Amino acid sequence: MFRMSISWSRLFPNGDEDEPNAKGVEFYRNVFKECRKYNIEPLVTIWHFDTPLYLEEHYGGWTNRKLVSFYEKFAKTCFEEYKGLVKYWLTFNEINNTVMFLEMFGNTATDQDYQDAYQKLHYQFVASARAVQIGHEIDPENKIGCMICGITFYPGTCDPKDIIYNRHVWEKSIFYCGDVQCKGKYPTYAKRLWSEHNVQLDITEQDLQELKKGTVDMYSFSYYMSTLNTTHEVEDMVSGNFSAGARNPYLTYSDWGWATDETGLQYYLEMMYDRYELPMLIVENGLGAIDKVEHDGSIHDDYRIDYLRKHIQAMEKAIDNGVDLIAYTTWGCIDLISAGTGEMKKRYGFIYVDRDDEGNGTYERSKKDSFYWYKKVIASNGKDLD
Repeated sequence: MFRMSISWSRLFPNGDEDEPNAKGVEFYRNVFKECRKYNIEPLVTIWHFDTPLYLEEHYGGWTNRKLVSFYEKFAKTCFEEYKGLVKYWLTFNEINNTVMFLEMFGNTATDQDYQDAYQKLHYQFVASARAVQIGHEIDPENKIGCMICGITFYPGTCDPKDIIYNRHVWEKSIFYCGDVQCKGKYPTYAKRLWSEHNVQLDITEQDLQELKKGTVDMYSFSYYMSTLNTTHEVEDMVSGNFSAGARNPYLTYSDWGWATDETGLQYYLEMMYDRYELPMLIVENGLGAIDKVEHDGSIHDDYRIDYLRKHIQAMEKAIDNGVDLIAYTTWGCIDLISAGTGEMKKRYGFIYVDRDDEGNGTYERSKKDSFYWYKKVIASNGKDLD
């Protein structure tokens, strides 16, 4: 399986056109044909943080209800044009980031920030629900899922205040989006979340009906790390672009402060499968690290292999415990600039790209040790992890 996304602007440059860009449509058709040629199953994300700039500048982005219909046309085009080539779809990438990131990593947010965030999410929920219905109408073989930024949260202490606080973090950061997209309705705790920041949403009765009719077929998520939540002041903090919390003494941390916690992945899988009883897909998992190129050009990234091996073993435990896990795709195949830090030195790929943070390099590609290891892993469907 190869996970990728379709750029909205490549099909609809502004986002509000009546007809798609034929060259953009053909570009992706060729990609999917090439995948099929080599027996590779495409897993396609419809929206991966790439709303056309025109829609942001002229409509205010997802704070405007009109984006629901624009997205609906975009999604319908994807389903129609690539029928028979793609059957696994994700509507919105890491949809929960809109709210989760407001107060993570040292950020602070106003009530207006929360108002905008929850309103954006509502319109995206409706758009996702419409896409699910359209996708099923066009091709009953389509399997359409949500995609959540998955982080396992632990209470920092056994203080009851930490336990309830941690529960509330799960509700706001993880459960809220999953519950709406998987269950087709807002959860009981939604009113508490909204009232905490005086949020008043534009929700119609028709919207609520759409959410009911457009529940997803599967639950997908990214997973990189776990983190601690506590109501207590702590001195031993982890600070990094995507991590700010108490350090867990039972775990090791990357150069960017991300905890390596394969047991957290097993926990997340078992919790979410019990909650939704939908097929599960892990669609991002990997280790961002600094790689060294040896004199002979080789790259020995045993640390990456070790990280992935532990997480694949954790997946097997979850499957043994009853989880219906149907797919696993790493982040990512090839080195790229980190979306979180803007750095090239934070590398995830099996293939090294000769480029540095200053933009220097030949862009030449070379295979790391993990490339040859992962080739064995996928050929054996996870059985050969040596």
